[in-house]
Amino acid sequence: MTWYYHNTGEEFKEDDIQDNVGFVYIITHNKTGKKYIGKKLFTKSKTRQVKGKKKRTRVASDWLEYWGSNIELQEEVKKLGEGEFTREILHLCKTKSQMTYYETYEIFTRHALLSDNYYNAWVMARVRKDHLIKS
Repeated sequence: MTWYYHNTGEEFKEDDIQDNVGFVYIITHNKTGKKYIGKKLFTKSKTRQVKGKKKRTRVASDWLEYWGSNIELQEEVKKLGEGEFTREILHLCKTKSQMTYYETYEIFTRHALLSDNYYNAWVMARVRKDHLIKS
């Protein structure tokens, strides 16, 4: 299943990652319009043993196949099929703090926690102003 840019509807490809660490997204059930807002990193940390010492590296995450962390959404995708949903990237982000900021911003400005039209049930955020990159 494909990720699309929210404003243009163009397909997002791996080459489009550039120097971004992750993105904020929205997944929409096409028939009901119910949505989920989340964030996802393009890479994940991997630890391996090298000469008796632990060494950390970054490897690709599962972002291409990712369907959010919400259990209800995951079950509906499994039951109804991926083709019933659209995945869109709202914001490409250069830092984790920027991801958290924009995810929280989207959840709050859309009143996602107060609406039955969203799968979102909670939000957790810690963001430092000096960790944000102005875009």
